[in-house]
Amino acid sequence: MTILQAIILGVVQGLTEFLPVSSSGHLVLVQNEFLSLTESPTLLAFDVLLHLATVVAVAGYFARDIRAMFVSFVAPGRLQAGEVKGWRRLTLWLIVGTVPAGLAGVLLEDFFISLFDSTAAVGAFLLLTAGLLTAADFLADRAVAPRREVGDMGLVDVLIVGLFQALAIAPGLSRSGSTISGGVYLGLSREAAARFSFLLSVPVILGAGLMSLGDLAAGFQGGDAPAYVAGALAGLVSGVLAVHCLLRYLRKHRLRAFAVYTFAVGCVVLLLAAF
Repeated sequence: MTILQAIILGVVQGLTEFLPVSSSGHLVLVQNEFLSLTESPTLLAFDVLLHLATVVAVAGYFARDIRAMFVSFVAPGRLQAGEVKGWRRLTLWLIVGTVPAGLAGVLLEDFFISLFDSTAAVGAFLLLTAGLLTAADFLADRAVAPRREVGDMGLVDVLIVGLFQALAIAPGLSRSGSTISGGVYLGLSREAAARFSFLLSVPVILGAGLMSLGDLAAGFQGGDAPAYVAGALAGLVSGVLAVHCLLRYLRKHRLRAFAVYTFAVGCVVLLLAAF
């Protein structure tokens, strides 16, 4: 793998992990169709590294929130009165919301792995992502009650968003797109749904990355270390930009642009699979 290829993949991962367009689907397409990289232990290790880089990106962006959650347990007196309960509750919600994806990853691992070998499956799930985003806009635009914020979420809300995240293990079905849509379906504002989606990504991506550390160590034993570092840095920077830009965008805009994009890409992917 060249440094340029690594940087391209890093940017693709960093942007698409948080923009609602499916990082797994884009990585499969770019690796297979555009860069002609064949599946190998080295490439698998690099994918693990890119995912860990995106965890660092989102954790860094929400460092104040993560710090407040930690402090609420170890030094609650350092927080203002009334904040401790809210931060502890958010911590619990992130743990609970991660459980469905963890169970799905363990129980349905072989099924999800098989989907990564199918270009047609990637295309179909991209179209499903477009449908989820379109439905979220439809419901949000027609809502009568004020949209809720993250602090208003209950246990059932969190479990439902967690189920959306579990389904998004499939390539082409955007994790952020699914969880943001799920949050909007439950009455959250688009920005609040995105914020919870980003925070929820930390434990699930970190957990998946830690389970694959053996692959990462094996990959660094080769001669691709400079490319690995360049790709990880590209993923880190682009990930921070994606989180920041999407949160600002959703304050005043709809999800329509991403729905149109995933629909168009899904159609192209299905054509590639057919011919």
